[in-house]
Amino acid sequence: MSNTTKTVAVAGGSLEVRIGGERSAPTLVFAHYWGGSAGTWDEVVRRLPPQQATVRFDQRGWSTSRELPGPYHLDQLADDLVRVVEECVAGPFVLVGHSMGGKVCQLVAARRPAGLIGSVLVAPAPALPAAAVTEKYRQDLSHAYDSPESVGQALDHALTAVAVPQRVRDAVVRDSLAASDDARTEWPLRGIGQDISREARRIEAPVAVLVGEQDKVEPPTVLRECLLPYVPHATMTTVPGVGHLLPLEAPEAVANALGDFLTSVHS
Repeated sequence: MSNTTKTVAVAGGSLEVRIGGERSAPTLVFAHYWGGSAGTWDEVVRRLPPQQATVRFDQRGWSTSRELPGPYHLDQLADDLVRVVEECVAGPFVLVGHSMGGKVCQLVAARRPAGLIGSVLVAPAPALPAAAVTEKYRQDLSHAYDSPESVGQALDHALTAVAVPQRVRDAVVRDSLAASDDARTEWPLRGIGQDISREARRIEAPVAVLVGEQDKVEPPTVLRECLLPYVPHATMTTVPGVGHLLPLEAPEAVANALGDFLTSVHS
C-alpha cells in the first residue's frame, strides 16, 4: 500500500494528512478517538486491500497537530475534517469515526457534503449524551490522561476488555499524553456532553454502527437509546468480547465491517 503525506491548510495552521492506497474511489476517511492519533488506525488499514484509498490525520490539538491553536470544540474538528476531504479526496468517500471521532463524523454527515456515500461509526459517542455523563463524570474524565499511570488505569479499567500487545499499549500511552492542555480537556468537559441530536437527524447517507459487547464507555444499550433513535436508518453490529478501543482490540472485525459496508453501498 503506497502512502504519501499532504499538508492541508486549516484555521490557524495546517494538518499533515496521510493518504494511502490508490486514488480510486471510494475513499475511507478516518477520524480518531479522544487520546488517539492517525496511528490508531494502523492495524485496521493493514488489513484492508492494498489498493483501498485511505485518508487519516491527527486531529487538532493531538500528536503532530498539537501546536494548532484552538478552539478544539466539535464544530472546529468538523470544519477540519471537511477541509481534509476537500483537499485529499476525489470522488465518493465514507467517513469512519471512532468515539469522539464518531461524533465529529455525525456533524459532518449532517452537513451532507458532496461525495459522501455513508459513515461507519466505531464505538461512537452518541448524538444525545447518556444520563451517566454527569458533571462529576466529566470532571473525573478530564484527568484520565494526566500521566502515564492514569492512562494505564483507563486502559485496564475502562477502555479495553482484552489485553492489547505491549507495543500497542505503549502507543496508546504516548498518544494520550501528546496533546495540548486545552485539547485534552475540551472533550471531557464540553464535547462529550454536547447534544447534537438535532444535527444527527439530518443525516441522509447510510450509517453503520460498530460497538464492542463489553464497551464500558459507550455500551450497546447507550447507543440504542442515545444514537439510533436520531439516525433511524442506521444499523448496529456488536463485536463479541471486546471493549471501547475496537481499532486496537479487534482490527480484523473493523476492517471486515468496512469491507462489508463498502459492498453494501455499492450494491
